[in-house]
Amino acid sequence: MKKEKSPGALRFLDHLERAKKLRRQVITGEGLTAQQHALSTWQTKRLASTYDDFAAQRRYQSALEFFLTDLYGTKDFAQRDADIERVYPIMVRVLSENALQSMSLAVELHALSQELDSELTEILRRVYDIDIGERPELLDQQLYAKAYRQCDNYALRSRQIELICETGRLLDEVVRHPVIYMTAKLARAPAHAAGFGELQDFIERGFRSFRTMKGAGDFLAAVKLREFHILNQVYSGDPLTDWSAAYFS
Repeated sequence: MKKEKSPGALRFLDHLERAKKLRRQVITGEGLTAQQHALSTWQTKRLASTYDDFAAQRRYQSALEFFLTDLYGTKDFAQRDADIERVYPIMVRVLSENALQSMSLAVELHALSQELDSELTEILRRVYDIDIGERPELLDQQLYAKAYRQCDNYALRSRQIELICETGRLLDEVVRHPVIYMTAKLARAPAHAAGFGELQDFIERGFRSFRTMKGAGDFLAAVKLREFHILNQVYSGDPLTDWSAAYFS
């Protein structure tokens, strides 16, 4: 089987197309960018609170920052995804299947998160007549949980959590191979010279943060436990009033 026809390569290409299509929808959506930014900011703060016990440990700080800023966050990923699309033919030839899968999952996670955020902001606007792009201060935990539940997309929310954990697991496997890690570092100068600096920086941050952890098992187990617990509490109709790390300690 040719490398570009491998399951990882085909999945990667599919999610690149999905991310590109979604970007066009977001750009043309009236007021949607401001709403998504407000929602993403709120959710990033929630995630930081839920994992502040890991943030207090030097071993996990880089990985947590990578999750909050590179896999989910308020930054614009358009340039990174455009870089990936441009170098896709090269990536599928030189990356291992695990490395290719981790990149594919990262793109899928971002696309799915944007889709879910778009749905939630639409519920806020249509059902509750609240535009958080204009009034971000109106969004609190109670309103968030109500709108979240109203979306009625438990399976997709479960998939989002599984994607986070699977992306992390594959990254953890990739950085255990010194050759892959050194190859990524050696590509820094050529990548920046060729105009792929955003993509190169993303790859290096991911590899570096997971290498620093020296094993991601405990962190990923906590993510799965906490996020599914919060998800199930929201769908129970009686969500927790405390989503901070203190609750899970």
